Amino acid sequence: MLSELPNIGVVLEKRLEAVGIHTPADLTEIGSLGVLQRLDALNAPGCLNMLYALEGALRGIRWHNLSQEVKTQLKADLKAIIEG
Repeated sequence: MLSELPNIGVVLEKRLEAVGIHTPADLTEIGSLGVLQRLDALNAPGCLNMLYALEGALRGIRWHNLSQEVKTQLKADLKAIIEG
């Protein structure tokens, strides 16, 4: 169950399921940026905080504990996706 992962509540779990992510393995395979791209394709875009939450879930930690280096890289990656 996705909501058992750190940072994933019931609402986010439902959004993930709506884009075909049903297990932690699905999340790992697609990655945090891939999830945001899928949500965007459904006109239900995510945000930077969601990206941090997803990345933290993948790493098994609260997003607040992501290093500044990881946060900076995620922010740059999201910006590159948005700017196309």
